[in-house]
This record gives sequence, C-alpha cells and structure tokens, in this order.
Amino acid sequence: MTFHKLLIANRGEIACRIIKSAHDMGISCVAVYVDADADSLFVKQADEAIRLSDSYLNSKEIIAAAKTTGAQAIHPGYGFLSENAKFSRDVLKEGLIWVGPNSRVITSMGDKLKAKVLAEKAGVPTLPMTTDPKKAGSIGFPVLIKAAAGGGGKGMRIVETKKDLKESILSAQREALSGFGDDRVFIERYVGSSRHIEIQILGDSHGNVVHLGERECSIQRRHQKIIEESPSPRVDPEMRQAMGEAAVNLAKKLKYESAGTVEFLVDDKTGEFWFLEVNTRLQVEHPVTEGVTGKDLVYEQLRIARGEELGYEQGDVEWQGSSIEARLYAEDPSNDFLPATGQLIAYQPDANIEARWDTGVEQGSVIGTDFDPMIAKVISTGKTRTDAANKLALALESLHIGGVITNRDFLVSSLRSEEFHQGLTTSDFIEKVNPQRKIPMVGETLELASSVAALWIQGLNRNNSRTLSQIPSGWRNSRLPKQKLSFKCLEEEATITYQIRRDGSFDLNEGSIAKIFNWKESGIDIEIDGQRFFSKVTKNKETVVVHMPWGDAVLEILPRFVLPGSEVQAGGLIAPMPGKVIDLKVKVGSKVKKGDTLVILEAMKMEHQVKAFEDGKVSKLLIRKDDQLENGTLLMVVDPK
Repeated sequence: MTFHKLLIANRGEIACRIIKSAHDMGISCVAVYVDADADSLFVKQADEAIRLSDSYLNSKEIIAAAKTTGAQAIHPGYGFLSENAKFSRDVLKEGLIWVGPNSRVITSMGDKLKAKVLAEKAGVPTLPMTTDPKKAGSIGFPVLIKAAAGGGGKGMRIVETKKDLKESILSAQREALSGFGDDRVFIERYVGSSRHIEIQILGDSHGNVVHLGERECSIQRRHQKIIEESPSPRVDPEMRQAMGEAAVNLAKKLKYESAGTVEFLVDDKTGEFWFLEVNTRLQVEHPVTEGVTGKDLVYEQLRIARGEELGYEQGDVEWQGSSIEARLYAEDPSNDFLPATGQLIAYQPDANIEARWDTGVEQGSVIGTDFDPMIAKVISTGKTRTDAANKLALALESLHIGGVITNRDFLVSSLRSEEFHQGLTTSDFIEKVNPQRKIPMVGETLELASSVAALWIQGLNRNNSRTLSQIPSGWRNSRLPKQKLSFKCLEEEATITYQIRRDGSFDLNEGSIAKIFNWKESGIDIEIDGQRFFSKVTKNKETVVVHMPWGDAVLEILPRFVLPGSEVQAGGLIAPMPGKVIDLKVKVGSKVKKGDTLVILEAMKMEHQVKAFEDGKVSKLLIRKDDQLENGTLLMVVDPK
C-alpha cells in the first residue's frame, strides 16, 4: 500500500501543514484550488496543482484530479470533505488510498446522536439530551442547541430561557444546513463553568490503539476555540488515565484507524466528565500534542495509511513540557469577534522569536468572505506552562501585521492575564476575565507611533529623491516652519512636527529629541527621548503599518487639505461585517423595539443578527434578501420613537 504522490483535498494552512510532513517523507504533493485561491501559498508550495471549477466539496473533480496527476492517495485535511463517508468510499472505489478512518466509523461518529449511543454502550458517560423542543424544560435551562452532523461552532446556540428556544432552533438549523447540508439539531444540558478536554488517539489496521494525552480547548468565542494547550492545567494523572482509557476503549470498539480525537466536557468544580463527540480527522489544535510528545501526527497518519503498525505501545508514550497554540484570526474582538476582511499589507513574524507558525497566507494575501478568516496558528513549547505562555505572547507581540483587523492584542492580553497563568481557563474565561480587546491608540501611544512613521517617511522621501538627495531632510538656509505630517488611527488623529538639527538629530513635536541610528526601507532604528527600539515599517499607498514594542499601529496619512465629507445619517444601521442577507425581518413602516432582530447576515457559514438599538420605526430600507454586503454598508434607517 505504499505511495509516493499525495493529493490534498483542502486549502490554506491545512494544506501547507500536510505538504510539510509529506515532503519530509519524500512524498510529492498535488494541490486542488478554486479561483479565489489561485495565488494562495499552498498552491505555490505544492509540486503541482489542479484547478476546481467551483468548490472544495466537488468530490468527483477531486478524485478526477488525483487520477489525472497519478496521485495514489488522498488526504482530506480537516473541514470540507474530511468527515464525508461517501467521499471516503468513492476514493477507495477508484483504487486510491484514503488517509483517515474507514467510512463506517465516519458515518457512526459523524452523527452526534448515533455517537452518543455508541459511547454509552462503551461505558462512557454522556450529557442529558433530547431532540424534542417540548422536552427541553426537563433538561433545565440554560440548554445548548447543537448540530447533529457537524461541529466547529456552527449550528450551536446557548439558550437561557424558553422564550428564546424557537428562534434559536431555527437559526441553528439554517446554519447547520448551510455548513453541513443537514439541518438536524438536538438539545443538550449546558454546563456553564466547564472545560473542553479532548484525547488524541491513534489506531492502526493491526488493532493497536494508543492515546497521546489530552488537549484543553476551553477558551472559546462564538463556540469556536482560540487558545489550546497540552497538557491541561486541570487534568491530574488519575483523570488523564480515566479519560485516556475511556477514549481508547471507545476507539477499540470502533476498530479505529488513523488519527482521531475523543472530546469530553469536564465540570471544573467536580472533575466529572461526559462524552461530547469523536472527530474522525486531524484537529486544528494537533500541534500542541506534537509539541509535548514529539510525534508528527500527519507523519503517523500517512504511515498508518500505508498499512504500517504504530510500533509503540501506551507505555512508550511520554510527555515533556507544555505547548500552547493561539489561533490568529482576521476578526474584531471589539465587535463581538465578527470576521474582518482586507489585504495583509504587512505580515512578518520575528525570526528571532522561537515559535511555530502554521499559516496559509503571506504578505499581500487577501482575507475575503469565502473561507474561514484564520490567518495562522501560532504554537510555542516550553519546559513549563509559564514559559510556553510567555513565549507565545512574545511571538504574537513581535509579529508585524497590518491591513486587516485581527485578534492579536486580545490573544496577548489573554496569555498574559493572571487568570491564565493560574490555569483558570474554563469555558467562561472571556466573560470572567474580559481580556483587553485591543491596545488603545490614543495620547502618547499614538503620538509615539506617529513620530516613528513621520521620521521613517522623511527617510523614504530622501531615499527616493532624484534631486539634492545628499542634502539632509528639512535642510534650510533661512527660518522656515517645521515639517509636518498628520495621521489617523481609527477615530483618533495625531499631528507630528519635526526639524533637523545641526548634529543630525531631530527636534520633534514640543520639546522631544529624536535620533535615527539606521534607516532602511523595511524599518528604522530610532531613539526618542532616550527610548530606543527598531520598528519594522511597511507602507502601502496612504497606509503605514508601524511595529512598536507592544504591537502594530496602522496609520492613515491624512492629506494636507481635507475636502468636506458626508455626514452619517441619523438612525442609520450599518452592516457590522461583510456578508449575505439571508433574512429580513422588517419593511418600511415596521415598528421595532430595542433588541428586536432586524436583519440576519451570513458570513463564513456563520449567522449574525443585527438588532435594533432603540425603539423606533423603519423609515428607509436599503437592502434586500440575498444581497451581498460590504462591511459598513448602510442597511436601513430607524427613526427613534
């Protein structure tokens, strides 16, 4: 069952990750891509690529691409067709090798309702649940609505009271149908202060199964994980053994082959745990397991697909140190973590900071609405959990990034919080700790970043000058006013004045002194009032991204003469993110109350409800159902009551 060419039926950082391990094994890789990904990094890293006509869900075209290129095996990655049993069967029917568990296991575990029944038969505890909304009260509110056919936060809603149940079920069903092609949902007991603990399993075709310990994935927003780690600060050796044995027993009952994950929900107070689901694929957060065990899970998957034995037993598995992963997203933490779009004007990790970057983008890449807005997974491993957390926070702080809003500052704030270092990482971490969403760009912070930008720009102008290029910036033989540049960061503005001195330093603003030690197009080594640092700087048209010791400032160069702008319409509601209008709840003349849902938008297969912020009446309606909107589009005007 050996193979030397692998087709990867996925995209982005997933495909890049698989390509790396396959290349390390001497296996050539074939990528498939849609038009939106024509310039993506994974297409460039693959040895060859085939364009798909419409979608990564087109299984016939993907199999045809494997046959055309001579690929003997297909790796589905995670997401898309990775847990599609029919695709798995079709791959095998065509005489190709499927990298993953067999279709029987995918079918039984892909349906969360069937998976619960099988878990109970294997002696694994499960949470109370029902498929009948009328019986939700018997479980007790709050409850959690979940999609039967999928995960990743899609089709999931927390419902606090009975009156919100009907609308939440309808919304979850729409999202589930869009994401998985199956609108079935069920209602489960909701455990507030809990932890999501998952056990990594590996099984081969010879009956051998081991677990590689646990990962904790409790810190989530919008029911999606953002920080994961191994080992968990909550799990002791006894709990690890109990959960590990439960996972292995279930895997053996399933005759599981390949890599997989058994997810559990743990009551933080009692340590009681319940089965949630089995993910019959590689997980996004698998690198933290690799960090503490030293095992390459993609390598193991490919070996198992070749029919090889694991070659080790449970007693041979060892764990060393701590590994933590953060998911860097294009999203706005200050706006309910809604997805953001744009072009990465700057994207440059610091090569001097030790961290693993699993990414599918590069500087110049466009983050659009077609796919998940994850930019990278950033992973740090240390001798202790504190070391790993500090290294990860420093790696994120040292990243030079701009052009799209990200959750970088929020991740750093979370990792540096006292609660995180104490291991208080329950599922309500964000609500309890309320980490800083972004670094405020006001006052001295904005002035310092703008000063760096102004002096870097004067260097750029000198460097690009075709005449008198040897004369220092701002040189004069008479009394002239200081040079001036104005910048805007979000809603804040800063004006910087500077003038060169005889010794080459600069009078800056009101009383500050700046000295440039080195200037180059990629950045500036500068000292301002005794504080010296090197700032990476990237300019794109009238936008300047300046990397400071605490992160990046994205500045807009303001024109010298500003034309009058249009006023924002009073009562206007705007789209909080780019997306498609999938439901419109009002019409012109509709009376609304504060909190009423007015519009439902969909982006990245997730729904967002735009609600009324006050009582009033709809006087203008500027959108229609199925409209594709840009971020900030005016939706309607609601006149206050």
